[in-house]
Amino acid sequence: MALHLSWVSVFGDLGVIVSFMVAFSPMPAFYQIYKKKTSEGFQSLPYVISLFSAMLWIYYALLKKNEMHLIIINIFCCFIQSFYIVTYVYYGRKKEKVEAVKLMLLFNVFGSGLIFFSTYFLHNPKTRLCILGYICLGFSASTYAAPLAIVRKVIKTKSVEFMPFTLSVFLTIQAVMWFFYGLLKKDINIAGPNILGFIFGILQMILYAIYKNHPKKMVVEDPKLQLSDQLESVVSSDVNTTAPQTKDKEYKNGGGGGGDVEAQNIKKNTLDASQKV
Repeated sequence: MALHLSWVSVFGDLGVIVSFMVAFSPMPAFYQIYKKKTSEGFQSLPYVISLFSAMLWIYYALLKKNEMHLIIINIFCCFIQSFYIVTYVYYGRKKEKVEAVKLMLLFNVFGSGLIFFSTYFLHNPKTRLCILGYICLGFSASTYAAPLAIVRKVIKTKSVEFMPFTLSVFLTIQAVMWFFYGLLKKDINIAGPNILGFIFGILQMILYAIYKNHPKKMVVEDPKLQLSDQLESVVSSDVNTTAPQTKDKEYKNGGGGGGDVEAQNIKKNTLDASQKV
């Protein structure tokens, strides 16, 4: 029994540690958003769903009791996901801001409030915990499935620019840790969704391996440009041959030294004509 509890504690601690890493893994992407002052084509849905799921797990852990691992990591996730959403909304375009706010109201205000009031006042604590557990299971699966929107974008654009590889790796490891934690505690609500997490994590890593070396288009780095519209390429393999053409155009248009050459030719022709006369 003591050995069993020690393994539960080990996988719980590892799950918390890896989950901290997962929570911080989008930070480089959001640093780029801050640096370029644009949301860069990222989507707010995964972060809204993650925040919603963390709120549900805190509620579940408080009702179940003796789930300190779940409480610690999900409180932290609430703070970090809120930070990501605020950053996204601040630097997003008007359409993206409106969409993110709508999702927040739908899931984190209306959805969480509805679940809380519909379960909290149930008379049987076991029934309340069971219903809430199934809801948590469903939305945890949605949390792992939310990156499928990014997977679709990767397949469509053949670019892994919007799918951080480190996030995929840590999601997979996280799923393994929490699966064994839930399995040892005989809690299907914790173990179940992490099976999907492992599958989706492996899928993302496979896509990264396929498309990581695919040629990418470079875009003018203007903070005012929206990188989701990266259709204009400004880099050409013939850069060295286009510069002289610009110079030739200046000569043809009488610009630069071309005007002096043309004036000298006119003067020379005038002098020749006067000598002939």
